[in-house]
Amino acid sequence: MQLKFSQYLSSHRAAEGDPVALVLSEDLTVNNVVVAKAGDKAVGEVSHAKRAGMMGKGGELNIRLDYLKVGDTRVMLRGTKDKTGDDKTGTTVALTVLFGPIGLIKHGKEIDIKEGTPLKVFVASDTTLPPAS
Repeated sequence: MQLKFSQYLSSHRAAEGDPVALVLSEDLTVNNVVVAKAGDKAVGEVSHAKRAGMMGKGGELNIRLDYLKVGDTRVMLRGTKDKTGDDKTGTTVALTVLFGPIGLIKHGKEIDIKEGTPLKVFVASDTTLPPAS
């Protein structure tokens, strides 16, 4: 199933344990019956965040998915999203060789996940759902 982020996330500001809000991208059907509607909310959590650093080290951002809320039922999800910013260590080494210690000021890239970014997820275990109303 496809979710999308309903908030902006960045390795620059995120901290371990921060909640992550997502929504179902399109109606979920089973045997031609809609069991969850597009827009149903899903919940995740930042499991690891690290800002981009000096010497070209890229940022890191890992997200753990928890559940999709369908009516009063929590559908447990599995899957993770992890991303590492561009590592500019090679560039940093070249700058250091050419310009001395000032090359160590080069920063790696932060991780930015824009609102609306899609994310494919899977149901962790069989869950019985009535038709969506």
